[in-house]
Formats: sequence, structure tokens, C-alpha cells
Amino acid sequence: MTSLQVGLLSIPLLFLLLFLRLPVAFVMLVVGIGGYTYLTSPGAALSISAQTIYSNFASYSLSVVPLFVWMGFIAFYSGLSSKIYDATYKLVGNLPGGLAMATIGACTAFGAICGSTTATAATMSAVALPEMRRYNYGRSFSTATIAAAAILGVMIPPSVIFILYGVSTGESIRLLFLAGVIPGLLLMGLFMLAALLTALRNPAIAPPGPSVVVKEKLKALFSGGMEVIVIFIVVIGGLFAGWFTPTEAGGVGAFATLLVCLVRRTLSWQGFSNSLSDAIRLSAMIMFLSAAAFIYGRFLAITGLPSYVATLAVEIPLPPVVVLIAVLVVYFILGLFIDGLALVLMTTPIFYPVAVSLGFDPIWFGVIVVLALGMGVITPPVGANVYVVAGVAKGIDVMEIFRGVWPYLLAIFLCIAILIAFPGIALFLPELARASL
Repeated sequence: MTSLQVGLLSIPLLFLLLFLRLPVAFVMLVVGIGGYTYLTSPGAALSISAQTIYSNFASYSLSVVPLFVWMGFIAFYSGLSSKIYDATYKLVGNLPGGLAMATIGACTAFGAICGSTTATAATMSAVALPEMRRYNYGRSFSTATIAAAAILGVMIPPSVIFILYGVSTGESIRLLFLAGVIPGLLLMGLFMLAALLTALRNPAIAPPGPSVVVKEKLKALFSGGMEVIVIFIVVIGGLFAGWFTPTEAGGVGAFATLLVCLVRRTLSWQGFSNSLSDAIRLSAMIMFLSAAAFIYGRFLAITGLPSYVATLAVEIPLPPVVVLIAVLVVYFILGLFIDGLALVLMTTPIFYPVAVSLGFDPIWFGVIVVLALGMGVITPPVGANVYVVAGVAKGIDVMEIFRGVWPYLLAIFLCIAILIAFPGIALFLPELARASL
């Protein structure tokens, strides 16, 4: 077989092993090393694998992952998430579907200090579900709202998926973070609109909460919301101004979050210890997954498959936007079965050259990819966020949650369509940052 044929054959083999429920990192590692061995030699395969694993774990760019992950766990164990929800709840809770909109706003704010969608889903389920139950919100609507809104945890920087995309492609993580801000806020607005329309269509599933006087709203905003706003401005403002790199921003963000919790005296020694152990466990998983994906990417590179697909996409007699839509359809289908972190690492070596060859801005394409991956975490059969929410909620069938996600899925489709029609929405802040340097 030719190198290209070996590369093509590796893709169905990869998915076959995944459907057999083998660990994603193990599958990419085995297929990558096996393919490299077939095309070169066992010695060359083992040598390149050792170099790749070492360079991955020693990567300065990837060292930002444990810092931002720890930042999110500090916020979780300190109870900062509860204050965030209380602030948004008092601001919009009295509107139709107000508790759902408060949850969406809280997920956006929590996303500013946590780069994981599943961590956001777990945290907000524990905080928001009891309130929604107290005001007789429909089970499907309330749980689906949390599962969908948790996507904002990876759209609003810091985002683990943006970091992995940036490291995989060599694009600026700083610019990717900035590119995610306005689309993240746009998606938040569309989610809130979806919640409002759902509540107006069926008031029984989303009755308005109690009215809160302006004084109480301002008090809640300053006691809970201001902390997150300050941390977000310090991290993103520093990145925008070029004061520090993304890795340094991770250190600054973790320190700022820890400092806020110490000043507020809300983080116990047990919580501090748990935040460290959970951050280490999750970071090790991400780093190993990343190393395995890089080995598989090295194998694909010597097969010539990425460049072949990119050339084919350029030569095909179709408008670039049609090819882009086809790529998004592939992401949507694969996202039904594969976790977003694994999927971005598996597909970037193939689809990134295609996007660049078609003339799309790689930073903008990264935002589109993250949005496309967001659909996968709320759609069956995998739907990671749905299973996380179901685990916290207890007593609710996952299919009941899946039935409630469709308004939010349509909101994601609409957000992607808006960004395709108006790419400047995502590129506004990155272009300002480029101009300021």
C-alpha cells in the first residue's frame, strides 16, 4: 500500500477501535505508532514517539492547561460559583424563564474562570437545579438549559479546547482567547433568547421568580459578580495589552482567584487540597490525550493525507463556504460519538490545512470548530454534558434532558451562521490586539 492509502485506512480503523469503547488516547497512540512503524521502522516509530511525548509534557504552551484547570477548581471548592449564580439570579430571575437566563449568565461568568464544559455543567447543576425545582421549572427544560449553557465554559476564555487547537496548529493562543469573547457573549444572548421564547411558549415550565429591588440587585452584583469581572479583566486585559503570555495569564488568573478566595475566607484547607488533586488528575488526562494525538498527527503527516485533503478541497468545484459546511457536518456527526477534547486533537491535522487552503482565517476557524464541538456535548448518544447533569440531578432520564436541548441546539446553528456571514465579529478583538503591538 502507498503512504496515502495507509493514512486513509487509519481513519476507519481509529473509529472502529473507538466504537469498541477503547480509551481515545490509547487508540490514537496505538494507531499512530503502528502506522509509523509500518511506513518507516520500529526504531524510528519509538524514537519519534518518545520525542513527541517528552516535548508535549515539557511544552511551555501546554503548561497553561493545569493553571487554568486549577483556577476553575479553586472557584468550585471556594463556593464562588454560588455567588455568581446568586448575582445573575437576582438580576434577571423575575422575568419569564428568568431562572434559566440566570443560569446561562452564571455559566458565562463561571466560564471566565473555568475552561471546561463538563466542570461548568457539574458546578451549575449543583447550584442552579435546587432553585429551579423550588420554583417548579420543568425538569427537561431546567436540566437541558444547564447542559447547553455549560458550553459557554469553553467559548469564554480561558478555554482548554482553544489551548489545544492553538498548540496543534501553532496559532496564537492569545488571539484565540480574544476571538472567543464576542462570539461567547453572542451565544449567551442567543441562549437567553431561546430560554425566553421557550418560557413564553409554555409558561408552565418556566414561571418567573420573585421580584428583587434594585438595591438588592446591585448588592448581589458587587458581592458575587465583581470578583469574576475583576479576574476576567485582569487575565483577558493583560493578554489584550500584551502584558503577559497565555501561560503567564494562567498563573496570574490562578493567583488572582486564590487571592480572592483567601481574602473572602471561603476556601478551606480540604477544598484547597481537593482543588490541587482534581486539577492534577484532569491535567494529566488532557496532557496524555494531547501527546497521543500529536503522535497520530506525526503519522498522518508522513502519509501526506492532510495535504492531499487540502488540495482536494481547493480543487473541488464548490464554493469554499459549501466545503466549510461539509466540514461542520462532519464535526457534528463525529461529535455525536467522540468527546470534544479528543475530537479537536484528532481532526485538526486534517481540517486545519483545508481551512487555510480555502482562505479562511485560522483564528476564526478555531472559533467555528469550538462551536461545532459544543453541539456534540448536548446531543445523543455521547452528550457528555447531559450525562453530567443527569448524574447530579438524579432521578431524571437522560432522554428527557436530550428532548429539551433542541432550542439551544438551534441557537448554536444560528450563532455559527452569523459568524460565517460576519466573520469580523470573531476577529474584531484579535485585529485590535494585532494593531496595538
